[in-house]
Amino acid sequence: MTKTKFKNAQVFTGNGEQFEQIDFGVDESTGRLFFDLENHSFDAEKDLSGHFVMPGLINCHTHVVLDPFFKIGGLSTVSSKEAEAVRGTFIALDNIQKSLKHGVTYLRDCGSSFDIDLKLSQLEKEGHLFAPGIIGSGPALVMTGGHGVELGLETDGPDEMRRNARRNIKNGARNIKMMATGGVSVDGEKPTDVQLSEEEMRVAVEEAHHKGYTACAHAQGTEGIKNAIRAGVDSIEHGVYLDDEAIQMLLAHDTFVVPTLIAPYAINQHPDVLPEFMVAKSVEISEAHFESIGKAAKAGVKLALGTDSGTAYNDFENSAAFEMELMVQAGVTPLQALQASSRNAAELLKINQETGTLEDGKLADFLVLKENPLEDIRAVQGEKDVYKKGKLV
Repeated sequence: MTKTKFKNAQVFTGNGEQFEQIDFGVDESTGRLFFDLENHSFDAEKDLSGHFVMPGLINCHTHVVLDPFFKIGGLSTVSSKEAEAVRGTFIALDNIQKSLKHGVTYLRDCGSSFDIDLKLSQLEKEGHLFAPGIIGSGPALVMTGGHGVELGLETDGPDEMRRNARRNIKNGARNIKMMATGGVSVDGEKPTDVQLSEEEMRVAVEEAHHKGYTACAHAQGTEGIKNAIRAGVDSIEHGVYLDDEAIQMLLAHDTFVVPTLIAPYAINQHPDVLPEFMVAKSVEISEAHFESIGKAAKAGVKLALGTDSGTAYNDFENSAAFEMELMVQAGVTPLQALQASSRNAAELLKINQETGTLEDGKLADFLVLKENPLEDIRAVQGEKDVYKKGKLV
C-alpha cells in the first residue's frame, strides 16, 4: 500500500486556533496519519501549496433511513416489514455516501428503524463498507405517542426505559437517544411540550454511562432542556429555547449542544409543499433558536456540529457545511464552528482517541479546501477533496 507525503499545506489540526504550515504523511495500509517524516519512505507526494487542510466533518445528528425529499414512497405491491427494511437500507446507503462525498467522515445517527444504523456501523467497522464512521442509536426512546415515534420505541416509566436502553445497547447502540420534548414535525404537539421525565431519562443515561457510551435528548422547550441536563445527558439536541439558567446549567454540567439550525431553515424554504402546521411552528421557533445558540456560544457552551439530516428538505449533501454557516450567522465564531465540526464533536461521541484532530496515529480523515474557513466559513461548502482513512473519496 501507498505512503503519501502531503507538503506545503496550511493545516488546522483542531488543537490550535489557526492554520499553520505542516507537512504530514498518510499510510493507506493503516489509514493513519504520521508527522515524523524522516523515518519513512514515500511512494507519492502531493504539493498542497495554497490549500487549507482541516479535519473531516463529524455530523452528530442524522437520521440516515429518512428520505428528505420524499422521493422513495411506500411500496405499493409489498408492504411487509422485510420490504420496508430493504427500502430503509437502500435510502441509508445513499445518504451516507452523499455525506462522505461532501466531507462528513464520521456521523452519529439519532433514530433509525430496523436497527439499520447499527448494522451499517458494524459493517463499516469490519471494513466491508467504505463510508463515514457511524455511531448508531437504534430506535429513539419516546413516550407513548411521543415525538419521533415513527423512528422510536414507545417507552413509559423508569423500568421500561432501563429495559429498552439495555435492548438498544445489546443490539449495538453506542448512544441512547431520547425525546424530552415535542417538536415541529408532528401535528398536535408543541416544541415546548414536556414529554419524557427527568426520572425516566436518568435511568437510560445511567445504562449508557455504565458501558462508557453516551446519551442525548431531543430538547427544544426550556423545561424539557433542563430536565434532560439534570438527567445527565451528554448533549442537548436543538436547544431552541435556552434561557440564562439553562445556559448556566449546560456550563455547570459540561453538556454539549448540537444546534441543527438547518432543520427549521430547510422547512422554512418550502412553505408551499409542507404541511401548514409544520411550517407555522418552524417559523415561530427560528428567531429564538438562532438567539439561543448565539448566547450559548458567547457564554462558552460546548457546541458540536449536527444537521438533523433526513428531516424535510434537509439533505445529506452540503448540509453539514451549510450548518456551519448558519451557526456563524447566529453568533458562533468561525473558530468555534470549526471546533464544533471536529474536536468537540469527537469528544462528544467519545471517538477523540481516533479522530476529530489531525495528530500522529489518528485516522487520516481530512478535507483539502481552496480557501481559509476561518476567514470565510463558506469555504467548507466550496470545492474540496475528501480523504477517509487516507483514501481520496
